[in-house]
Amino acid sequence: MTTRVFVLGTRGSRLALAQSTTVARAIEEAGARLGEDVRVNLEVVRTHGDVSAAPLAALGGVGVFAAQLRLALLGGECDLAVHSFKDLPTAPTPGLRIAAVPQREDPRDALCAADGETLSSLPEGALVGTGSPRRAAQVLAARPDLRVCDLRGNVPTRLSRVRGIDLGADAGTAPSALGTGERLDAVVLALAGLRRIGLDTHATDVLDPAIMMPAPSQGALAIETRDELDPLLRALLGTLHHRPTALAASAERAVLSALGAGCAAPVGAFARVDEASSALLLDARVMSVDGRERVEASGPLALTDAVGLDEATCLGEDVARQLLARGAAEVTDLGATKAPRQSS
Repeated sequence: MTTRVFVLGTRGSRLALAQSTTVARAIEEAGARLGEDVRVNLEVVRTHGDVSAAPLAALGGVGVFAAQLRLALLGGECDLAVHSFKDLPTAPTPGLRIAAVPQREDPRDALCAADGETLSSLPEGALVGTGSPRRAAQVLAARPDLRVCDLRGNVPTRLSRVRGIDLGADAGTAPSALGTGERLDAVVLALAGLRRIGLDTHATDVLDPAIMMPAPSQGALAIETRDELDPLLRALLGTLHHRPTALAASAERAVLSALGAGCAAPVGAFARVDEASSALLLDARVMSVDGRERVEASGPLALTDAVGLDEATCLGEDVARQLLARGAAEVTDLGATKAPRQSS
């Protein structure tokens, strides 16, 4: 039997390698079920976000980690790439397509604090690190007495900034991008990332979406390929695709796109399937950067076999229109592309 080899482009961080390895093994197992001998090799691609110490939003936000991988795809250096879906810009890239969206991990955010503290029990004036204006705004909304500072680096690096936690540097990030500074009382990170690299024991408070609404498509992965896709690879990726996750992620990302939101706009969106009503329920929130103001909207989508990504996108667009009608553009600069100033 001839071995078919596919190359998967990935960032070199511990989280990216964990995500890419999981997808690679799933593809190989799908090949075995189809009677094909398939091997997926990982090709590490270093991105600008891995070597720069600038704030994430100032680097260009979500797209900074995807751009180099997409160039590698377009250049034929790899056959597919695995992204954290929230890291992908909402605008399509000519010549590329999202070929599969695997089942989502828990989309919630988690507080990782010294001494087992929760968001409500952190002492007044505690210093909380996050690179996300969305997380910073919602931390301040819940606890305006806290201090928030910008934070860079991959998951182990961020955790290592918390007093009492020492995990060392993440080999996937250049030293220049790790950042230095005083010890923090807590950081806010995606629970999905913590789980994927086995560090979720450091989560001291898993934050309810009512308090900390996730980023659009947080916890979901996107498998991207060229438009011209090998038939075998198309079949293999089809076995990994999870329709409910794809619908939820599409609705959430449509909110962001319809708002015209830049990488520094504090926007959250959370969609989930309600089994009782057989509907996709979408909530979205726009915050002021200081957490003092918010606008919220929601909407349902009845789920039938005929419902696809177009209908999910329309749901997100409708919720975005509600947000704008309720004054979202007055609450914050939706086009913001630079990191807002945070107290430290």
